[in-house]
Amino acid sequence: MTRTTAHLISHTHWDREWYMPYERHHVLLAKLMNELLETLEQDERYRYFHLDGQTIIIEDYLQVHPERREQLERFIREGRIVIGPWYVLQDEFLTSSEANVRNLLIGHQDAAKYGVISKLGYFPDSFGNMGQAPQLLQQADIGTAVFGRGVKPTGFDNMVGELNSTSYESPYSEMYWESPDGSTVLGLLFANWYSNGNEVPVDAEEAKVFWDKKIADAGKYASTPELLFMNGCDHQPVQRDLADALETARKLYPDTDFVHSSFEQYLKALAPSLPEDLVTVHGELRSQHTDGWGTLVNTASARVYLKQLNQQGQTLLEKGAEPLAALAYLVSGQAYPHALLTYAWKTLMQNHPHDSICGCSVDEVHREMISRFEKSRHVGEAIIEDSLRAVSAQIGTRSVAAWSEAARPVTVFNTTGWERSGTVSVEVIFAKRYFKEGPNPAAIAAALDQLPLALEQGRLLDAEGRHVACRAEDLGTRFGYELPDDQFRKPYMARIVRLTFEAAQVPPLGYSTYAWVESADESAWAAAEGPLKLLERGMENDFLAVQIREDGSYDVADKRTGRSFTGLGVYENCGDIGNEYVFRQPEGDAALTTKGLAARISLTEHEPYRITYEIVHEWAIPASADASFEDEKRRMVPFRQRKAGRSTEQAPLRIVTRISLETGGTGVQVSAAFNNQAKDHRLRVLVPTGLAASTLRADSIFEAAEREIEPAADWINPSNAQHQQAYVSVSDGSAGLLVANKGLNEYEVLRDGSKTIAITLLRSVSELGDWGVFPTPEAQCLGEQTVEFAVRPFAGDADWTEACAWAYQYQVPWFTVQTGWQEGSLPAVYQPLEWQGRTLVLSAFKMSADHEDIILRWYNLAGVEQELALTPHFPVEAVHASDILERRKQREALDEGSLRRSAGPAQIVTYALQPYNPKFTMPGGVTP
Repeated sequence: MTRTTAHLISHTHWDREWYMPYERHHVLLAKLMNELLETLEQDERYRYFHLDGQTIIIEDYLQVHPERREQLERFIREGRIVIGPWYVLQDEFLTSSEANVRNLLIGHQDAAKYGVISKLGYFPDSFGNMGQAPQLLQQADIGTAVFGRGVKPTGFDNMVGELNSTSYESPYSEMYWESPDGSTVLGLLFANWYSNGNEVPVDAEEAKVFWDKKIADAGKYASTPELLFMNGCDHQPVQRDLADALETARKLYPDTDFVHSSFEQYLKALAPSLPEDLVTVHGELRSQHTDGWGTLVNTASARVYLKQLNQQGQTLLEKGAEPLAALAYLVSGQAYPHALLTYAWKTLMQNHPHDSICGCSVDEVHREMISRFEKSRHVGEAIIEDSLRAVSAQIGTRSVAAWSEAARPVTVFNTTGWERSGTVSVEVIFAKRYFKEGPNPAAIAAALDQLPLALEQGRLLDAEGRHVACRAEDLGTRFGYELPDDQFRKPYMARIVRLTFEAAQVPPLGYSTYAWVESADESAWAAAEGPLKLLERGMENDFLAVQIREDGSYDVADKRTGRSFTGLGVYENCGDIGNEYVFRQPEGDAALTTKGLAARISLTEHEPYRITYEIVHEWAIPASADASFEDEKRRMVPFRQRKAGRSTEQAPLRIVTRISLETGGTGVQVSAAFNNQAKDHRLRVLVPTGLAASTLRADSIFEAAEREIEPAADWINPSNAQHQQAYVSVSDGSAGLLVANKGLNEYEVLRDGSKTIAITLLRSVSELGDWGVFPTPEAQCLGEQTVEFAVRPFAGDADWTEACAWAYQYQVPWFTVQTGWQEGSLPAVYQPLEWQGRTLVLSAFKMSADHEDIILRWYNLAGVEQELALTPHFPVEAVHASDILERRKQREALDEGSLRRSAGPAQIVTYALQPYNPKFTMPGGVTP
């Protein structure tokens, strides 16, 4: 007879902040860790403690008790406290692809200081799991993932489903989990949650009742006699009498081995007994085969302002600080700021735990998050400014024949992986006067204000001497200062002019330089009429024609395909009596829309590079839920049983929409500003596609996830909202429509003939939800709000990857710098490398800390193999295949200066390029 083994793994699931502010949890953490160290010291029978898979716990604890570092390190090195592999336990869908990688990379770097790291993909409480997790884990030499959600039978309330369910994804708690590229790991579901071995009784009578149920429950789903019991739960203190409790259990159940275990020991025992009929689950684990109420997807729309700040913060580091610092290293030898970037990432990732970025905590938590976003941003901006100065100092503007000595050059940087065109604005100093601290700045400002700028005689030229249509605005004189590396601060007054123009075909990961020059010869500036044209209440270019209707909605015609998309941009509002976790529309509530509501439409910008209309809706919506809602919350009525409706009192909702089309724009850019004065409601924008489609594609973590529009048969939630990163798209194979966004992570494709893409702009709720009564008045998001999204038609699947590239670029700001009139080794237009691969997305251009290699990472959007061709324009000593931990793998050969390799379907590909003498490199890979 096969003996059963009960593996008890002691742990605490440490939500860093949630139903209490961070510092309240911090106090409890210090207490828990003190008790853990004392227990390990005093009781040799208490063997192991799993520290929740996140190294930030160590940082937080040592802030309070630095004197216990040596003791803590000893237990980690002995393997009794198990740490890593993550820095924080993030929400996987609300953090970017590269943020997920940085989380794993920095977790490994932190754990490496102790010489021991847990090689376990630990996702105990993630609100769904990213489909590419097995590939990421495999690249980090992690072969097993454990998770608490995403696969039946576990639901939101952590209750085990019935065995007669019609759509179990796996009959066992053990399964294989496969990424779209084919990478596979062993997957372990906490089918009875991660607290199924919590608070084990010492008393024999209590222990008998406890273990009879627990062993039976675990046996329902276990495929082997190796049973897993998690001895802990959320913020659970150490069970100091666990060894005695296990002695009791051994006496009661002589046929079962009770072991105080670790995941390493458990997996070693599990492996040889796994059956051959384990199911393989594929891709994203989002609880697709449930009733739809427990997916927690609506955390994607709780406190939208947090998601917007996060998108800005991630983008600033991934597409600003990292690539610009790498470029500065290559062209000037400026040291890459590894430590500062790690600090900026850590500060940002402290907002990435699932109860933080999801917006499902008490108000104090989310107030503190704002400060962290700002701190990370300030560091990133400082790195960007230093890098821009270092690169621009190397640009030889004097060598451009079309410019004169009086020229004022400016350089525009494109940090995305594709050539880019678009409207940019840069502020240029036309006159500057330094002053010592004293009484004279006002006089200097008065003198500068009197300078005749003669902007009407100036023009903007590119490096080839071509006229670039530009608007020049005199902003007057303002204060500024410099902080030299070798001097005291230098304050100044400066006369500033803002230049706005189209930067056309700026090379990927590179820059283009322009110059403002003056000339009295008007004939020299004759320019041909551009493709951007004004229509009556509309606009068009070579790609699109846009017409605005009286109610403010708009029609977009794709001139390349002849396909039109009509009635876009209607706003929809309905009640919400749910909470930060879950949207719940009141029973019988009919959504309100702006369809047919007359709007005020005016032309606000008509320039050769961009046309913009302003659309104003004066709307009124119910001011809140009705009076019964407060009583239902007080009595903790479950959200699905609430009967409250919407108030009869009205609140104004004035929405100011700006819709723009650029000269070379293949999409329409939209911003909407409004002052939210209502409570308990949801606001969305509706984008009807009218396409016959059964699936959609949404940007997710290192993939474009294909999802069914109609949910599974078990689904009963009227809403089928889902997560997105940069975009969601619908196509019928010959034509399609993509909606890009900036920090709007929730969408729904309506299950009707319109196949409307609905993007959530705001969700106003009043409570945390979950296990208690926690009011969150700031989650109503009252006050001024601004959201940004964009709409792009595409010509079916053939044009879809170009539309995706456009959506990724939409999220990335332009970076600009005023450049001196100088000699330099760099040309006016430059890119450090060239690459090709139609379905590939470049997601990282940075440097590794271990080898000072240039790290380049792509992922393949397609389900077919794609060739990658890479040609560096800087001297390369060696190229190595790499991985997400930035390790050098096998060395790769360059064929006549280029690398050609295949990227498999949905594969994530990383290369490490070892530069040769980067401090002395010249463009084009030439060393002086």
